[in-house]
Amino acid sequence: MSKQGDQFETNVLSPAIFNILKFILDNTARILTRKNGFNRHEISTYLLPVVISDNDYPIQSSTGTLTIRVCACDSQGNMQSCSAEALLLPAGLSTGALIAILLCIIILLVIVVLFAALKRQRKKEPLILSKEDIRDNIVSYNDEGGGEEDTQAFDIGTLRNPAAIEEKKLRRDIIPETLFIPRRTPTAPDNTDVRDFINERLKEHDLDPTAPPYDSLATYAYEGNDSIAESLSSLESGTTDGDQNYDYLREWGPRFNKLAEMYGGGESDKDS
Repeated sequence: MSKQGDQFETNVLSPAIFNILKFILDNTARILTRKNGFNRHEISTYLLPVVISDNDYPIQSSTGTLTIRVCACDSQGNMQSCSAEALLLPAGLSTGALIAILLCIIILLVIVVLFAALKRQRKKEPLILSKEDIRDNIVSYNDEGGGEEDTQAFDIGTLRNPAAIEEKKLRRDIIPETLFIPRRTPTAPDNTDVRDFINERLKEHDLDPTAPPYDSLATYAYEGNDSIAESLSSLESGTTDGDQNYDYLREWGPRFNKLAEMYGGGESDKDS
């Protein structure tokens, strides 16, 4: 905008835009806008009213509208887009929706914690970590056969019954493990009574566990004694075949004639 000999003044009538600077030089007006004054995401085109007046008296002025398009440019100043673009803002959520989301997250966390606790409880290590862990109060019975291969994993003291132990009771049915040194009986003097000498020697032999024979007691029950079953002697018959009468076989009909002749043949032969 220029005119020789006249000076013009340019003013902006839009009070809402505070970030506009104007420069007037040789009847030329330039409008410099700041970036934060225009939002391309809201409006792509802005209308800026401009008043141009001269320095004559009376002052004459004219109002025009300046169209401003806001475009997106790269770092080198090349224009990329001048259309309005919707700004992706987070959707507004109400307080109830936020509370519901938080409750769902808390419930999921509780379920995860409970699942982890149950899984850890299932994988809990047993009380006895090793079969070789033998203690006085811990006995493992899960071995097939009762651990018969291991003859050392028990306490013999727990198997003994003190009430059943009889002192100085010797078994004569087996050879004792402890070998007694035979005692040499001194020769009886001439004036010793023969009966006392024999009784003393007999007592020594009775108390000697190594003296043969190793007697054992065996009890045999007789047939029928203290038995619930009856005696088998009743199966035997005191009568002979000759005492049996098979005449009733003839009364059974012609089908049993052959059998009656077999059993009754002896009698018929005798009669003839």
